[in-house]
Amino acid sequence: MAAEPSAATLNPGKANTVSNTANRDHQMFPVLDASQIAAARRFASGPETRFEPGAAIYEIAAENAPAWVVLEGTIEIMRRDGLNREVSVTRQGTGQFTGEVAQLAGRPSLVAAHAGADGCTALPFDPAHLRALMVGSADLGEIVMRALILRRVALIAEGGAGTILIGRPGSRQIVQLQGFLTRSGFPNLVLDAEVDEEGRALIERTGILPDDLPLVVCPSGTILKKPSERDVAACLGMTPTIDPETIYDVAVVGAGPAGLATAVYAASEGLRVIVLDARSTGGQAGASARIENYLGFPTGISGQALAGRAFNQALKFGAEIAVPVEVERLDCTDGKLSLELAGNQRLRTRSVVVASGARYRKPDIANLSTFEGAGISYWASPIEARLCAGEEVALVGGGNSAGQAVVFLAPQVKRLHLVVRRDLAQTMSRYLIERIEGLPNVEIHIGLDIGELEGDARSGLDAVTFRDKAGATSLRLALRHLFLFIGADPNADWARDCVDTDPKGFIVTGRGSQSLGTSVPGVFAIGDVRAGSTKRVAAAVGEGAAVVAQIHSMIAELSAKEDA
Repeated sequence: MAAEPSAATLNPGKANTVSNTANRDHQMFPVLDASQIAAARRFASGPETRFEPGAAIYEIAAENAPAWVVLEGTIEIMRRDGLNREVSVTRQGTGQFTGEVAQLAGRPSLVAAHAGADGCTALPFDPAHLRALMVGSADLGEIVMRALILRRVALIAEGGAGTILIGRPGSRQIVQLQGFLTRSGFPNLVLDAEVDEEGRALIERTGILPDDLPLVVCPSGTILKKPSERDVAACLGMTPTIDPETIYDVAVVGAGPAGLATAVYAASEGLRVIVLDARSTGGQAGASARIENYLGFPTGISGQALAGRAFNQALKFGAEIAVPVEVERLDCTDGKLSLELAGNQRLRTRSVVVASGARYRKPDIANLSTFEGAGISYWASPIEARLCAGEEVALVGGGNSAGQAVVFLAPQVKRLHLVVRRDLAQTMSRYLIERIEGLPNVEIHIGLDIGELEGDARSGLDAVTFRDKAGATSLRLALRHLFLFIGADPNADWARDCVDTDPKGFIVTGRGSQSLGTSVPGVFAIGDVRAGSTKRVAAAVGEGAAVVAQIHSMIAELSAKEDA
């Protein structure tokens, strides 16, 4: 996450989100009564502690900072406002507790906590004991979990509490980093290097050259020059150090709906679980602006919000999430399983669940890479929507993901050209077709495909020419934003040395007694990467639950052999 929920996952507009969380102060900052505090005491990680007035309880960027239940006095919560200042978030009194989503996993804190003017006495709950409270006391756990999530959402909506990006808004690098942080549920604020006074002053003080932009200022104060996503993740404490001596029960590769479902069910049943993903949580479903045919959400839910909830659920039960960490190879020699990771790390495990899904399919256009992130996008998040607001855009693709993106983008742009190879009824759900037909600014072009891209690396995309299969008909549109939703290919190259795949590269399952088992004992495949799978979120989640039962069966068989 990749993975805590962002403000945009709950409400596309920042203003709506701020208003929504403000109206839920009683849930964001609940007051525990005497009986609830007594119930919480048995999960505390240490004795109650007295802090003198103004004493630091924990600072911004502190790792493994406990959540504290206030027994007496007050605690002041502070966040960073831009680059230099600290501002008050709230004052928490008797019966209230500190913390947000970072406290669940022990990640660097986004806020600081200081004792109030009269000092305070409080009870600590480190990450492990906080998770134990949530599992051991369902009613109290619900109150705490809801509060932690709402606080993270509010921090994201307010901006400035987390990571500061300094550069040219809308540039390829800024959009890429902003998208990564947003999908991972981390607050971020973009400062224009030329216009914003704070950003310009920092550049002048540090003597940063234009070629070093963008700059990233982490909550710890560390400054990164022109960083990669992995550089930023390391600075934020997102990527754990994996102990090569630890043997996990389950290693899940892929943090989409299938992989996160596996993590929730396996961890809740006492298995030691780690989830790895090279990018962020959510998978392809995470790019969906609104999923309306998923059971239990009659008004729909964004893919990112669904992934954020699943991420927190997995943390609650003790699963480890390692994002972004790239798996380079599955090693299945000598009957033992291990994963070779980027950075010369190795992970040992008793079972592997391949849930790595699919990667976005790209058209065979010579200069395509020139415009990726500079006019061409493979998903439609609120970030992309803001960049193209009021402009003319085109979207290529006829599946449900494309339809959801059209419905999300159309109200925010001047005109949207939907380009498809064949009639929508052959590839898209009826409810989406009807909704698109009711949008006055959507124009559908059937039988066309991308022919040529115009523009350059500096200015970005200028125009796109579409042609029919015979090349007899063409359509040239002057536009700066093109969205591609043309399907996906299996993301299983890292596992092909071990497991069998079909001619298209999807992993074959159903070998032996386990329907989700592959050709290698202990290796399972679920979700979109599995040959013959149903490409729906509900199916992926169902397979994530089903595979845990098969893993239990495999572990029982191994234990029986060891005892024999």
